[in-house]
Amino acid sequence: MCLAIPGKIIEITNNEAIISYGEVKRKARLLDPYFQIGDYVIINSKIVIQKVPENEALESIKLWKNALNP
Repeated sequence: MCLAIPGKIIEITNNEAIISYGEVKRKARLLDPYFQIGDYVIINSKIVIQKVPENEALESIKLWKNALNP
């Protein structure tokens, strides 16, 4: 089982996206043109694999922050 934190796509160039996790930014490959800037996504092995609805992503981020900073 894998636990993943949603990140927000802030830039797309060709088939590569920059994903923001607040202060941390990561690059990931886009295999599907379905993803857009502003989408919250899950990445695995540096590949964007799933779009997450914004309300669910924000709730997940909030829970992760609370768990890591009790």
